[in-house]
Amino acid sequence: MKFLNELLLNRSLIIAATAWLTAGVLKVLVELLVNKRFNISRVFGAGGMPSSHTATVVSLSISLGYYEGLKSASFALAVIFTIIVIHDAVGVRLETGKQAKVLNKMLFESKAFSELDFETALKEYVGHTPFQALIGAIVGAAVAVVMIILYM
Repeated sequence: MKFLNELLLNRSLIIAATAWLTAGVLKVLVELLVNKRFNISRVFGAGGMPSSHTATVVSLSISLGYYEGLKSASFALAVIFTIIVIHDAVGVRLETGKQAKVLNKMLFESKAFSELDFETALKEYVGHTPFQALIGAIVGAAVAVVMIILYM
């Protein structure tokens, strides 16, 4: 029970989880507005607007900087982790999605498609555009600031 209590009292963890959930809910709303589809799986899915990965790591960095100080090792670790996650989302995973789109098109247009179905298609929405990552960072920062104020 002590473990659970300590976990639930970890402000930085709660802030990061809230930022992730907020970004996920926003993804569902964006999907609803843009594509006129209610797709609850967007909460957990990679890619899309805004970047939930970015929102999570930005909020974590801000909360650790506030609670543990800008000189702390955990803040330094969080900032480096944030840079890596955003770079991966905008760089590597975005390119992976572009390649998946091309490969899916090639497979679906070829005779091999008759042996395949849509379940075997590669995931195309795995990365983020720089704008999606920027909006994710803004969401993460906003959630962190609001929750820090509420925790005071």
